[in-house]
Amino acid sequence: MIVAVPTKEERLDQHFGHCAAFSFLTVDSAQGTIVNEELQPAPEHEHGLLPRWLKERHVALVITGGLGAHARALLEKQQIEIVSGAPSDRPRELVRRYLAGELASVEKSCACNCKH
Repeated sequence: MIVAVPTKEERLDQHFGHCAAFSFLTVDSAQGTIVNEELQPAPEHEHGLLPRWLKERHVALVITGGLGAHARALLEKQQIEIVSGAPSDRPRELVRRYLAGELASVEKSCACNCKH
């Protein structure tokens, strides 16, 4: 399973749609371990692009902070699971907490003034 975390300065970026990069963590679900971590620059911001871009990279789960309703709907359309409301922690720690059952999704909308 591949987990994507929007990342800025080695921590979760609370602004999913305008993050600088994504951390992609490959998880061995049977063992509950992280087997690989890769950082990739996010594509240029384009309305609705990120969910398709993530699906092309075989992402099954996104761990994010705030998330607008439109972005949520587009991720769900791509059948990507979402854990939202996560704190600005290191991606590896967030995935570890998720695997341990310690990270639950909290309905948290994007609180910025940008247009989604």
